[in-house]
Amino acid sequence: MGAPQDISLTLLGGFSLLIERQPVDVPVSAQKLLGLLGIRGPMSRSRIAGTLWPEVAEDRAMASLRTSIWRIQQLHRGIVAATANTVELAGTVGIDVREMTATARRLLDEQMGDLPLWWLSARFQGDLVPDWPEDWLVVDRERLRQLRLHALERLAERLTDQGRYGLALEAALAALRADSLRETAHRAAILVHLAEGNLGEAIRQFRQCQEILREEFGVEPTPATSQLLRGLVAPV
Repeated sequence: MGAPQDISLTLLGGFSLLIERQPVDVPVSAQKLLGLLGIRGPMSRSRIAGTLWPEVAEDRAMASLRTSIWRIQQLHRGIVAATANTVELAGTVGIDVREMTATARRLLDEQMGDLPLWWLSARFQGDLVPDWPEDWLVVDRERLRQLRLHALERLAERLTDQGRYGLALEAALAALRADSLRETAHRAAILVHLAEGNLGEAIRQFRQCQEILREEFGVEPTPATSQLLRGLVAPV
């Protein structure tokens, strides 16, 4: 069987593997292997085995790895490339995590060029396989969450500058849905409201931010946020 034209791995918001745009059932152990490779790229067999099966003997972990590779190859031989020492996803596999990471970095580095900003919000949705409890995911999940939130806030700022307030607010609120305690996301939403001339909405967003920070941390919004509405919001 030849390599398909389209293999895509989704890890943001949950796991899925599509071959020729059709979903494929993947055994759990094989899912974890694909997820690890999709997030971290090529790895040595010993590193993979130690990451995915840390509580078993090395020979059993290596055997589990071989089984997972075999199961993936039964789905299609064009998904993983394995040598005696390393395993990686084939270069033809589309991986949403890598696409999101590249797009977010371009946005943050001001290198988006003429790409339309309005479709970018959809690329920054969903945490990294949120239903997986594995310890090895903790750092990767937080790294990607922070990158996604920074990208959404920057996207809101760029769209506000373009006068596309509805889309800018959507990006800011997407960041708030991901983390309601994030003051910079509240600030991004306030700036959209102010730019659009919706003073009441801006004050309401500030009050919400103020209430959350007081309840959760016993602190007030920072001067960077408070000064946006200086003279417009009476102390509470």
